[in-house]
Amino acid sequence: MLHLELAKRFLAEGVALAEGDPVRASERLYKAAEEAVKALAVALGLEEAQKAEEQGRWIAALLFTAVDKIARKTVRDFKLWWKSAWFLHVERFHEARLTPEQVKDDVEYVKNIVDTAERHAGA
Repeated sequence: MLHLELAKRFLAEGVALAEGDPVRASERLYKAAEEAVKALAVALGLEEAQKAEEQGRWIAALLFTAVDKIARKTVRDFKLWWKSAWFLHVERFHEARLTPEQVKDDVEYVKNIVDTAERHAGA
């Protein structure tokens, strides 16, 4: 599954960059979470995956509604982990407001998202 493979690749890149380049690390970590959500949406047969396919792209609203459904179907904390990934995306990547230490602190939440995708969407 392409989304899951991308999630794992972006996670590895984000972890490697976290110490020296927190802006790029945040971008990669968020993309890992996003791709994991897409993989789960497809694997769980969520309507958001179908809508994204019809529209030719994923938008934030589809990601957030998919996350709500994934949290109900898998792990309740999934929604909180996603919020950490979104926070990295906005506050570090776009706004450059987080410290490198804050970025490193959120790596575990993105790992949890990718691990959940591997358990439920992995082949």
